Order: sequence, then C-alpha cells, then structure tokens
Amino acid sequence: MLQPKRTKFRKAFKGRIHGEAKGGFLLNFGSFALKATEPERVSARQIEAARRAITRHMKRQGRVWIRVFPDLPVSAKPIEVRMGKGKGSTDRWVSKVKPGRIMFEVDGVAESIAREALRLGAMKLPVTTRIVAKEDW
Repeated sequence: MLQPKRTKFRKAFKGRIHGEAKGGFLLNFGSFALKATEPERVSARQIEAARRAITRHMKRQGRVWIRVFPDLPVSAKPIEVRMGKGKGSTDRWVSKVKPGRIMFEVDGVAESIAREALRLGAMKLPVTTRIVAKEDW
C-alpha cells in the first residue's frame, strides 16, 4: 500500500476539506479519468482496491496512473482504551480529496473497457465520482 517514506511530523491535525481542487483537475496522462465530485478522505487501502479493480478489468493492457497519494497520517487509539493519555499512534494513511480532483487516469484501451474499469474502481472509493474523457475538454 502507498505511504510516505518519511514525513516532517509523525502525527497531524484532522483539519477540514474546504473548496474545490486547485490543482490536479485536468487530464495530464490518459484519455479517460475518474474525477471526484465531493470532498472526502480516501485511505491507502481504498486507493489500492480501486487500482486493483481497474487493472484487473483491463486485463493489464493499457496504462493506469494514480493521481492521489496518501500522505496524511490518521491516528487511532486501541479498542477499549480509556480517554486521555495522549494521542494514539498512526493507524492508516489517507489523502484529502477535494471536488474536481482527478484520482485515476487510464489510457491504451478501448472506450468501453476504460469506462467499465473506471466504474468498477469508483465502487471501491468513498467519494462520488464521474468519468471524464479527453474529448470532453
């Protein structure tokens, strides 16, 4: 799964996801893409599950680009532990996804296969998405 090799700080604040994506909203690599339409935190496991679903449907033809990276640590305390005694240890890594952000791009396969692969990948993600094509621009 994706996670940073090293970070400046071990733990991070939760924060909020405000506004639209100010970068990563255009197709840069592929012909078809999966674009988020709502703000949400997407975990490394969800990104990996979506990637597997997409590549599996494409039968490893063509190319897939992952345009989001989980660089935010989310801490959690163990089950049945009382409140207090400091912040918990890093439990998982997430990526903050804003509306308009391109999450996955696909190229090198037919349109029908690309759209179905991205639809299957979207089912693994906690955000509502739409499939965009290079011709739409």
